[in-house]
Amino acid sequence: MNIVIIGAAGMVGRKLTDALVASGTLVGKQIDGLTLVDVVEPAMPQAAGMTIRTRAVDIADAGVAATLIAERPDVIFHLAAIVSGEAELDFEKGYAINLDGTRYLFEAIRQAGQSAPYCPRFVFTSSIAVFGAPFPDKIGDEFFQTPRTSYGTQKAIGELLLADYSRRGFLDGVGIRLPTICIRPGKPNKAASGFFSSILREPLVGLEAVLPVSEDARHWHASPRAAVGFLIHAAHMDTASLGARRSLNMPGLSATVGEQIEALRRVAGDKAVALIRREPDAMTTEMVEGWAKDFYASRALSLGFRAESSFDEIIAIHIEDELGGELPK
Repeated sequence: MNIVIIGAAGMVGRKLTDALVASGTLVGKQIDGLTLVDVVEPAMPQAAGMTIRTRAVDIADAGVAATLIAERPDVIFHLAAIVSGEAELDFEKGYAINLDGTRYLFEAIRQAGQSAPYCPRFVFTSSIAVFGAPFPDKIGDEFFQTPRTSYGTQKAIGELLLADYSRRGFLDGVGIRLPTICIRPGKPNKAASGFFSSILREPLVGLEAVLPVSEDARHWHASPRAAVGFLIHAAHMDTASLGARRSLNMPGLSATVGEQIEALRRVAGDKAVALIRREPDAMTTEMVEGWAKDFYASRALSLGFRAESSFDEIIAIHIEDELGGELPK
């Protein structure tokens, strides 16, 4: 089996790479080749018995997609994206990467199949940003897509393309609408949702964090570990049960910022909570108010996708995976 990960230098891409290298298999088959792609050179992992290549390319550049598909990989994970805040600030860049780059990949696969049969599994990371207010208390699988950001619009178009190219038999697509991933390790990125992670990540190691919204703000979350599980499950699930509806709301945890902070208090005490500095920001607040807050995710759960059930669990996963299993003294 040969696999390509596009967006492999990002946080989820790195963790997915580590999981595949550690396992050495996918869908019960040995992974012979793994190609890691991003706009910057992804780190090269070590794996016995597996050929690993890294490439630094921009999928928005004409002709690049065809080179990624040239060896006809069995599974393609498409994680690359301009994140929400940056896509809102830089309209052209957001559409170039999130829409044009995605369509180039679909077209390269279709054209590869014209010379000989080819229909790879294509796992597309979408987002709950495809939904826009007004919302019901809980969003079900039948809720319509009316995104209120450029990022959400780009992801919604990608979902439609995924469904159409799958319907035509060019690829076998699964779209996973990721919750906001929390707690993201490392440094903050330009995602407008980044503060959901930073108000926990920084205080856990004794650093200050800025909270730009009220503690009443509610949102939908899952851990990086759950995100990797979603991707791997999407790569080997039976897609016959999806029918024409190829994109799924992933399971997650609905929590207010205040509930996040109380979970932090239970784990790390009042001293950690005191490191959160309130600095209201009107633009961030407006964006967050237009995001989905809670889901049923019934289809995904029935198909075997799983996530966490409490923020205490999410914090514990971060401590285990990123802090060596214990808080700094």
